[in-house]
Amino acid sequence: MEIRRATTVGELVAAQHLYDGPARREWAERFLAAPGHLLLIAYADGIPAGFVSGIEMLHPDKGVEMCLYELAVDEPYRRRGIGRGLVDALAAVARERGCYDMWVGVDTDNEPALATYRSAGARDEGHFAMLTWEFPKV
Repeated sequence: MEIRRATTVGELVAAQHLYDGPARREWAERFLAAPGHLLLIAYADGIPAGFVSGIEMLHPDKGVEMCLYELAVDEPYRRRGIGRGLVDALAAVARERGCYDMWVGVDTDNEPALATYRSAGARDEGHFAMLTWEFPKV
């Protein structure tokens, strides 16, 4: 397995089978141009087998933290350490960038995700509610 940061629209599009839906070129371009946004892709046999995305968040009284936005590993490549490797790689980038921590929101019944994050050293901060506002896509 090799983990690399995606730096081109082509790389993001080539990994779209791992996303919840198809990649849109204009969104991929915007993602790559946004400061603090990154996506790491794990390659197995030269094929995108998983990804993790992160977003740096800055606040005036806290400094910079990394939000682990999304993690996915393609079904045939699960249980091989790819998810853990991606989380570790994102944590390494966060440390390099001077982030004081990294966090992720995860459903409390998502046992595979919880096991992956815990094996990578995350600790449970307790339950919380996530509320969302949905807006029409542009």
